[in-house]
Amino acid sequence: MLIGVPKETKNHEYRVGLTPASVRELVQSGHFVMVQSNAGSGIGMTDADYLSAGATIVAAARQVFAEADLVVKVKEPQPDECRLLRAGQVLFTYLHLAPDPQQTRTLLNSGTAAIAYETVTAADRSLPLLAPMSEVAGRLSVQAGAHCLEKAQGGAGVLLGGVPGVAPAKVLVIGGGVVGDNAAAMALGMGADVTLLDCSLPRLRQLDAEYGGRVKCVYSTRENIEEYTLQSDLVIGAVLKPGAMAPKLLSKALVNRMKPGSVLVDVAIDQGGCFETSRPTTHQAPTYIVNGVVHYCVANMPGAVPRTSTLALNNATLPYITALANKGLKRALADDPGLRNGLNVYQGRITCEAVANDLHYDYLPAVEALAA
Repeated sequence: MLIGVPKETKNHEYRVGLTPASVRELVQSGHFVMVQSNAGSGIGMTDADYLSAGATIVAAARQVFAEADLVVKVKEPQPDECRLLRAGQVLFTYLHLAPDPQQTRTLLNSGTAAIAYETVTAADRSLPLLAPMSEVAGRLSVQAGAHCLEKAQGGAGVLLGGVPGVAPAKVLVIGGGVVGDNAAAMALGMGADVTLLDCSLPRLRQLDAEYGGRVKCVYSTRENIEEYTLQSDLVIGAVLKPGAMAPKLLSKALVNRMKPGSVLVDVAIDQGGCFETSRPTTHQAPTYIVNGVVHYCVANMPGAVPRTSTLALNNATLPYITALANKGLKRALADDPGLRNGLNVYQGRITCEAVANDLHYDYLPAVEALAA
């Protein structure tokens, strides 16, 4: 199979779909890999590194999309890239379609088979291709939040960990999944006063045991969200409904009541954001202020540390890419129901129920779509 890797074009996105090490594995398995020139420059990998791994280097993304059977990316295809996709091609990347009707329409019109990293599942229903970037984003959310609390950034001028004689900042993490767990660990390590909310009692028990009571693990209700939000210096939104729009947990009215100079970091922004006042931002212009509250809503947070992120992502994606290349789309999806759950668009139909519900499309189960 011919696998194509274009250079990412999203604002300040430096990750790349395949590392030279991953290319070498695919080439050794008998496949061909085409990489756009300088695609790996953001992670310190040169064209020479890819050539030595067995890849072919091409100058333009157009050639990658025109010739590749399988296109491997990191972020959702931008409008110019969507127009290059074609029927019979497989796209494997993060998609986040629920809050993006324009991308969804373009993918449907292209006739491509689009598999989303974020809805691929493991046997235990976890999300193996979302987890590594959730780990990165959870840890980055605290770094970003601590920076935003500085007075020069619009924050209250609070040091996250405090100093002897001065209380640390209060950090609220909403959501106890991979993002929330990593955010809580980072905030705790920096000396903050951390509270974590989740609506699963078993998960709260697990986290309470993990942190030995050093993180306050509280059941998530509207009342508790309001109470702890108003007390906090930094609030991190870490909720997830796989494939679907994120629920809005903080209303505009509640944000307006927060302490001046407090900070919101919305890690759920890829899925539409979990704060009513959230809107996507970029690494170039990461923040804005609403009624004195700093909002950090960068839609590709792990792109800030592209080398770490790319290596972590390739560790997770390579087995799936290898399966698609070795078996072809239909056989790979038939053999692995978890990979099949990643299929969001196929031959002009929506095959992810959450996306279909949020964007009001007819839903065709992937099994039926592939059989047809």
